[in-house]
Amino acid sequence: MVDRAGTLTLPAVRSGSLRRDRMATQTLIYVFLIAFAAITVFPFAWMVITSLKDPRDVFRIPPSLVPGLLFTDQPLANYQTIFTELNFARYLFNSAFVATTCAIGQCVTCSLAGFAFARMDFPAKRWLFIGLLATLFVPVEVTIIPEFLLMIQLGWLDTYLPLIVPSLMVGAFGTFLLTEFFKTIPRDYEEAAAVEGANAFQVYWHVFLPLSRPALASLFVVAFITNWNELLRPVLYITNPDLRTVPLALMSFQGEYESAWTLLMAGAVLSILPMVLVYLAAQRYIVQGFMSSGIK
Repeated sequence: MVDRAGTLTLPAVRSGSLRRDRMATQTLIYVFLIAFAAITVFPFAWMVITSLKDPRDVFRIPPSLVPGLLFTDQPLANYQTIFTELNFARYLFNSAFVATTCAIGQCVTCSLAGFAFARMDFPAKRWLFIGLLATLFVPVEVTIIPEFLLMIQLGWLDTYLPLIVPSLMVGAFGTFLLTEFFKTIPRDYEEAAAVEGANAFQVYWHVFLPLSRPALASLFVVAFITNWNELLRPVLYITNPDLRTVPLALMSFQGEYESAWTLLMAGAVLSILPMVLVYLAAQRYIVQGFMSSGIK
């Protein structure tokens, strides 16, 4: 329709129909997202509920969503048990120490390698970079036997070293992440530092590292979570109960004939909290770091 001013307008009926269709579409989208969120969150909610139950209530039919211990004088009895009787605080410390050391180490080694690949020229740089990325396709299980024999020769069994050194020294993903990030930094900064007399390491330390906080935070979170959840190496290298990590400790809650499900769920809840806290602390850097490095 054309009004007196000569402008084209849609009929009121058609405009209202479009508005209703848009609202109906948005409603369906929100319903789908809420249902998807509920399905995703439910296993974690059930884990928390089970950690607050008496062992006799775990397999009750029909199952109850109300924790049986919640209204007693000891609602956190399962958490108290794993700390007082199962030395779980020590396991949390071991995992935190290993994961933090590995994450910091990867930030150091990967940033150095990333700077070399992004800004320095040396023979066979391209082929070395391709070879490093090719290691991403090699699973740990392929190299674990020669690695285990090497750890025996070094005498590192029942120490933190076999849990830290292999992860600290091998960071193909982190090197790729920081290489791509460093390539986005303008060369004007590097040239200005060179004019002031800075050498390559000073350019890396005073120019590139301060600008790479988002990428380093992203790498720290990924490396921390990966090493926190590591199970294969602790199973192979650790026999001393005082050196157990959280995944290895949780596995010990399961026996051949029975499992302490309430204690297992309490330990699982506590094992998730550090990863959530680390992610929340670095959340604002993560998206920026991955987008700046060209990784979708």
